[in-house]
Amino acid sequence: MQKVAIIGADEQAYEVSHYILSFPYFKIVTIIGSIIDDRLKRLIELQNIHLTPDVDEAVLKSVDIVIDTTGDVKLSSFQKHGQQRKPLIIEKAVVDFLLPFLYEQKGKIDFLRLILNNIQDGLIVIDANGMVQMVNETATEMIGIKEDVIGRNITEVIPNTRLPHILKTRKMELNKKFKLNEDREIVTSRIPLINKENRLIGAFAIFKDTHEVVHLAEENTDLKQIKTLLEAIIHSSEDAINVVDEEGKALMINPAYTRITGLTEKDVIGKPATADISEGESIHMKVLKTRRPIRGAKLKVGPMKKEVLVNAAPVIVEGKLKGSVAVIHDISEIEKLTSELKRAQQMIRDLEATYTFDDIIGQSEEIKLAIDQAKIAAKTPATVLLRGASGTGKELFAHAIHNASDRKHNKFIRVNCAALSESVLESELFGYEGGAFTGAKSEGKKGLFEEANHGSIFLDEIGELSLTTQAKLLRVLQEKEIVRVGGTRPIPVDVRIIAATNANLEKKIREKTFREDLYYRLNRLPIYIPSLKERMDDLPLLVHFFINKVNQQYGRTVKSISESALNKLRQYDWPGNIRELENVISRAIIFMDISEQIIEYHHIGPLKNEGTIETEKTFTGKQDLLPLKEMLEQFEKEYIKHVYEKNNYNKTKTAKQLNISIRNLYYKLEKYQLH
Repeated sequence: MQKVAIIGADEQAYEVSHYILSFPYFKIVTIIGSIIDDRLKRLIELQNIHLTPDVDEAVLKSVDIVIDTTGDVKLSSFQKHGQQRKPLIIEKAVVDFLLPFLYEQKGKIDFLRLILNNIQDGLIVIDANGMVQMVNETATEMIGIKEDVIGRNITEVIPNTRLPHILKTRKMELNKKFKLNEDREIVTSRIPLINKENRLIGAFAIFKDTHEVVHLAEENTDLKQIKTLLEAIIHSSEDAINVVDEEGKALMINPAYTRITGLTEKDVIGKPATADISEGESIHMKVLKTRRPIRGAKLKVGPMKKEVLVNAAPVIVEGKLKGSVAVIHDISEIEKLTSELKRAQQMIRDLEATYTFDDIIGQSEEIKLAIDQAKIAAKTPATVLLRGASGTGKELFAHAIHNASDRKHNKFIRVNCAALSESVLESELFGYEGGAFTGAKSEGKKGLFEEANHGSIFLDEIGELSLTTQAKLLRVLQEKEIVRVGGTRPIPVDVRIIAATNANLEKKIREKTFREDLYYRLNRLPIYIPSLKERMDDLPLLVHFFINKVNQQYGRTVKSISESALNKLRQYDWPGNIRELENVISRAIIFMDISEQIIEYHHIGPLKNEGTIETEKTFTGKQDLLPLKEMLEQFEKEYIKHVYEKNNYNKTKTAKQLNISIRNLYYKLEKYQLH
């Protein structure tokens, strides 16, 4: 116990005194000065502190710490060299510096004391020497303390206490009955206080009257009551369910559990959670230990060592762990369902080629020529190259070719070569071996060429393939085999390739971005799909087809289109081709009144949106003499620049409005130096 003398008797002296008295290690023995603060006067009387008006050298020599709050007294004489006992001198400048921090700490201590005094459980804290540091009001009432016990040994306060034993063993004791006196029994938990450096700094006990414990137990719902409430639910479940209590002993199972594991209630109820396990660790015990759910754990259970998948979660009632519940799935049933799902997916995939030549609308000579060529191509195993602008229906032709071929009962797989990055596209097309790259499945994966074996694969936007992927595709065409990513073993494949592009492949060959040998392999059966502008005779047929289609989609009854509206459509250039026409008709019908049945001129709306520019130009002088190729490139550059600026240089929006892939847009921006 450190003895303290305080010089000064004003408000600051009171604040320092009040703070020091909050620590049991310090005792104020003397206050020097004339009282000018009423609170300090009451404190002196309450704590029985000696008060003297003058500095007494003998008194100061008998204390350990002197705190000067006045600055008026010279204290150097008490620290003379050779003096046997020298108290620690804390001068006013230091007090002034520290006082703001003391106020803050005092506030925290008062706040903590307020909390502890309002909890319903008794609490008593001791230091490593067994001295009482804190007792809350509940503990004071339960123990029957009528005087200040701070700083006293715990055995003086509670003679038969086990807290010294906790200091000795450093082991906690939880929920133990303890008799305070003849009339009062408590349930207490005793816990050692160990800091980060593993040093024992004390211990504390928290306790509750046994009568209150019984009362709470009567109010709370126990596991038996939970069992009654859940029994009807879990017995009707098709999933196997097993519930254990907080000690891991089985409380209930349902009929599905017996069906899967082969174990009855007699084999399980009241027994440890490990009783049903043939191979593996108990998931229940892991859940009870961690208080966290576990999903997808594989085990073998029952006498037949049935392989199961277990999901388990803790049962927590009002913050207290009451047990664990597990849902058990038969893996053989899961595998059966997975197999059925794969078969369903396979059927869907086989039906992906949904269009035939009958679905291609048009009677113009241009479209008839394309259809005749495609029908001839369908009867041969040769590779087909579909060429034409975006939105002309190249994919529709690919579907029709597959369905008219002898491969129609096998798979038709579609791949957009511009939609995937090079690395992803390569692994998707050719597959990969286990461990070929980070994140690869350990068992490897079939590529789309293997999936499409004996069927057809449609490679849209073939012009966007990288040179590396082009080389691998050439091998498929030449050798009829693929090599998976990360593998060396060639795998034979029998696949009919239908490629499509809106790019100028000849120009790409000159620019060294497309392989010439691959071009000749692909271009054996080229089919040009005419743009809508080249087949305007088909416009009325296409419009009526889309009217009927939209009617079915939206429940409308539109019958036809007026001649003025049709003429408006004829005068447009249709850069988006058939796809754009469908959008225009759909939009017109959607915004028509529900009672209107004829699409009129005003329903069409403006066809030149923000992304379009005037296509009619007047060429004079030397400009008339430029080759067509250069004129087309000049127009393309101006058009892309215009759309790019209109979209505030947003590449994604620009590519979407131009109806080209983002990779194609990057290429054109680089080509025309529009970055």
